[in-house]
Amino acid sequence: MSVLKAKRHESKAEFVRVADDIFTETLAFMARMSNRYQRLLAEDTMRLASGVIDNAEMAQNICVRDRVSYEARRKHLIEAKASVMALDVHMSNIWKTMMTNPQGCFTNTKGQTKTPSEATEILDKMAVSLGEKIDRFKGMVEKVMQSDKKRFEETEV
Repeated sequence: MSVLKAKRHESKAEFVRVADDIFTETLAFMARMSNRYQRLLAEDTMRLASGVIDNAEMAQNICVRDRVSYEARRKHLIEAKASVMALDVHMSNIWKTMMTNPQGCFTNTKGQTKTPSEATEILDKMAVSLGEKIDRFKGMVEKVMQSDKKRFEETEV
C-alpha cells in the first residue's frame, strides 16, 4: 500500500535522483547546440554535470560512522555542490549563446525549424526546469550536510 502524497517525506537520498535529473537535462540542453558550439563547450560542461552526479553518488554510499567517513562524505558533498554551482554558470552562458539564434537549436534533418518565438519558449522552459533542479539540489545537499554534522557531533560526545 502506498503512502498518500500529502504524507510523504523527502528521502535523504533524494539528492542523488535530482543529480541524475540535472545530468540528463544538461545533456538534453547540450544536444540542442550547434556542432561548432558543442566542440567548444560540451566537454567541460558535461564534465561538471558528471561531477555533480558522481560526487552525489559517492557521498550517498558513505555511511558516517567516524571522523574519517564523516570527512570523506562531507568532501564529496562539497564537491557536488561546487560542481553544480559552476554548472549553473556554464548553463547560463550556454543559454545566452543559444538565445542568439534559438530557432537554430530546433532544426530537424529535413531543415525545418521552429519559429523564433516557439524556440525561445522551449529553451526558456528547459532553462527554468534545469535552474529549479539546480536550486533544489543545492538546498538538499546543504540539508544533508547539516544533518550529517548534527549526527556526527552527537556520536562524538
